[in-house]
Amino acid sequence: MNYNLSQIPERFEKPRQKGLTMVMDKGLSLRQVEDFLEVAGSYTDLVKLGWATSYVTPNLKEKLAIYKSAGIPVYFGGTLFEAFYIRGQVDEYRRVLDQYGMEYAEISDGSVEMNSDVKCEFIHQLSKQVTVLSEVGSKDEAKIIPPYKWIKLMRMELEAGAWKVIGEAREGGNVGLFRSSGEVRQGLVEEILTEIPEESIIWEAPQKSQQVWFVKLVGANVNVGNIAPNEVISLETIRLGLRGDTFDHFLTK
Repeated sequence: MNYNLSQIPERFEKPRQKGLTMVMDKGLSLRQVEDFLEVAGSYTDLVKLGWATSYVTPNLKEKLAIYKSAGIPVYFGGTLFEAFYIRGQVDEYRRVLDQYGMEYAEISDGSVEMNSDVKCEFIHQLSKQVTVLSEVGSKDEAKIIPPYKWIKLMRMELEAGAWKVIGEAREGGNVGLFRSSGEVRQGLVEEILTEIPEESIIWEAPQKSQQVWFVKLVGANVNVGNIAPNEVISLETIRLGLRGDTFDHFLTK
């Protein structure tokens, strides 16, 4: 840090299991990636190339190399896995992971119907090849999953070999964990946390109000994802109680 302040919550050092910031890259240029990493690389733990943007991204290998040189794991969004799955091309998906030297992968079923046992088998098999993140929740705002099922699915997917489970919210933060207004489904999150360890979950929380809510609930070292590249510094100040929304949250009363 640039100077000393007391009563700042401790942040775990990278590489870490708690306090992760997962950034969504929706199509940054190579120069933009370099600029982003210069400013916020030290606060970024993972980068997701959103949904299936990697299919159309120019200079994909060069982009991946820049992230790798910065020591930041990068993975393709879960929708890409679903695109291969729905076409019966999962073996080809695995070859793509090898082709691009991917060490992480996301398995999701937010846009397709997939039996949970089938999904868990994919997680189990793929976890022998890469570190797997699995996403729970639907991208359809009309599909409401009850809390007990969120818990059951998260537990199953972790037991199948997922490193972390991701709570679905999309890049807008208006489905899954959240109502269409962006309001947190508070009861859902709190019930999940009674059964699933907080360090095993990455909560997609692209909106500032959502990030504030999770920091106040879980603490400075909550795992959050789908953060815009230009919001990483802002999020870090929220984590540290250095923005108005959390200013007095960590101060000794």
